[in-house]
Amino acid sequence: MGLIFKIARSDEEMNQIHRLNYRTFVEEIPQHPPSETEMRVDPFHHENTYLICIKDKEVIGMIAVRDKRPFSLDKKIGSVEDHLPFEVKFLCEIRLLAVEAKNRNGRVFLGLSQLLAKFCLKQGYDAAVMSGRLGKQNYINSLVSLLSTSRLERKMPCTSQCT
Repeated sequence: MGLIFKIARSDEEMNQIHRLNYRTFVEEIPQHPPSETEMRVDPFHHENTYLICIKDKEVIGMIAVRDKRPFSLDKKIGSVEDHLPFEVKFLCEIRLLAVEAKNRNGRVFLGLSQLLAKFCLKQGYDAAVMSGRLGKQNYINSLVSLLSTSRLERKMPCTSQCT
């Protein structure tokens, strides 16, 4: 079966997202302490829209989008708008990019990025911001390239703090 890219809606998809977040942001990138449940529920869970990739009924990739302020990035650097080279009216934050290690061949990220661009256009966002740590693949620069070469007539920069 192929890859399916969609917005997460079911409880089962949400549970799989929490488990993928745990594996990624607790076990792989130790940003949070371990828990017995082996689930990591994002503090902004109820504000996030999760874009997911499913393979054989399993969530193997995800990225979250939210537009409610303050952003997690605002808490790190102050008002995001102060760091942008132009004025924006409707900004979103892209968060929690996670792809199962065995599926990090680019196809999952490409599909999530395409779905993300379509979603952002439909929502009417002027710009998107993102922060994160990168592994071997430069996902954030790839995302900026995809968004800037898509059908967008507006700028959609990606502000990143990568280590």
